[in-house]
Amino acid sequence: MAQAVVRAEQYRGMGAAEFFYRNKEIAGFGNPTRAIYQTVRELVENSLDATEVHKIPPKIVVQVEAVDPDKNIYRVTVDDNGIGIPPDKAPYAFGRVLYSSKYVARQTRGMYGLGVKMAVLYGQMTVGKPTLVITSPRGSKFTYRFKVKVNVKTNEPEVPEKGEWPKSGDWHGTRVSIELVGDWRRARTKILEYIKRTAIIAPYADITIITPEGILVRYPRKTYEMPEPPKEAKPHPKGIDIEALRQIIDKSKAKTLKQLLITEFQSIGPKTASVLLKRAGLEPDLNPKTLTDDQLKALVDAFHSYEKFRPPSPEPLSPIGAELIKIGLKSVLKPEFVEAVTRRPSAYGGHPFIVEVGIAYGGEIPPADQPVLYRYANKIPLLYDEKSDVAWKVVGETIDWSNYKVSFPAPLVVLVHIASTKVPYKGVGKESVMEVPEIEREIRLAVQEVARKLKRYLTKKEKEEELQKKVITFMKYVPEVARSLSVLSIDPETKKKKYDERSLEEKLKEIIAKKLGIPKEELPEVVIEIE
Repeated sequence: MAQAVVRAEQYRGMGAAEFFYRNKEIAGFGNPTRAIYQTVRELVENSLDATEVHKIPPKIVVQVEAVDPDKNIYRVTVDDNGIGIPPDKAPYAFGRVLYSSKYVARQTRGMYGLGVKMAVLYGQMTVGKPTLVITSPRGSKFTYRFKVKVNVKTNEPEVPEKGEWPKSGDWHGTRVSIELVGDWRRARTKILEYIKRTAIIAPYADITIITPEGILVRYPRKTYEMPEPPKEAKPHPKGIDIEALRQIIDKSKAKTLKQLLITEFQSIGPKTASVLLKRAGLEPDLNPKTLTDDQLKALVDAFHSYEKFRPPSPEPLSPIGAELIKIGLKSVLKPEFVEAVTRRPSAYGGHPFIVEVGIAYGGEIPPADQPVLYRYANKIPLLYDEKSDVAWKVVGETIDWSNYKVSFPAPLVVLVHIASTKVPYKGVGKESVMEVPEIEREIRLAVQEVARKLKRYLTKKEKEEELQKKVITFMKYVPEVARSLSVLSIDPETKKKKYDERSLEEKLKEIIAKKLGIPKEELPEVVIEIE
């Protein structure tokens, strides 16, 4: 009987680019609808990061063109006035997966060095064309042009074309064009909503989108006030794991373990360093580069068990600020009431974060059966997976809005923004935030704070409406009562009225005004306003 031949398993490595090429849905490129939306989003976020960090009021133009509508081929172009990209870095910024300027301990929209590269990859997978990049760094005398592709096997950029020319004006920034297969018809609503919500959170930006139908939608800049850019900070010991510690040691010039702790981490001074090393059973003069795996683990365990660290520094964070949130909500939604709050910095797992909440009510906001939630993380609008987000758990499930005089359907929008050096997303698609207890608590407290202000406004409005109804009721009868009193005041002998109707009306108005606590001169205005 013949024996079956068993083949040996074949093993090989896989680079980062190839991994994401094979698993594109992980980064939000799972279908043509999500892909075109994600492409617009990634390019706009890159543009905002390239301007805000450098205190440049953003001017961004997004254009979506139909290259071949029958085959669903579109070209997405995003033009900005940002800092620009150095020519030696530009191919890598678009052609190497997990290559980024954002691998620092400060708040940025991007965090994986992945998004725009996935858009480039998706474009070359579905259409086969390279991405066009035109950039001019601020202060440069030249404009540079590249066509970039990602080599899936080597994770290195390929540049089939490049060029440069002297700059004639003072423009600086970047223009990126990607051709891809996308479903514009299905993605249109989400893309326009994304641009709208970006305009709300960044009222200092001038944002324009031109659709394939030739429709131009512009959100003009409403203010030149901008949030303070985040500052880079040393890592907090509570947020460190063994691999992070190993990387810090590799980059550090510290000669001793104690020096390493003092110079490379926040919240560690000489005394705290001595306590931590004693707890870890390590000598202060030990060369950090000689630590074994067990010693690294002992030091990390000492970090995590020590309870007297100061909270992480909020310096790497860039909250929007309550005033800018109110400007954004007012300019786009046109509500009758708007309020916002920025909470004090807090932390989870050694990572600082700040929660901001805005609330808009009435005006041009249409009534809905539940609160309309605008979610943001590091100023990124989150449009998908709403019900799995911690913000929805608070706004849509935990808060009893009837306690704040809101009965649905109601014209209510709640904005929740989480700013952090490490937003705990549920996936690399960056669409929903995990239910971290510390973050959930801060969202709840912030929502309750602005909701109480809404309640005070609605209570005052309710009282004013009741008062106006009373005024209308009283004023309705003033002419008739004045006439009757005038008739009753006729002197039987002279047959003359003691009081004329006009003076009686004025006297009655004085009595009504005093009774209701309204200045007499405002009574007619109140009636006219109501009627």
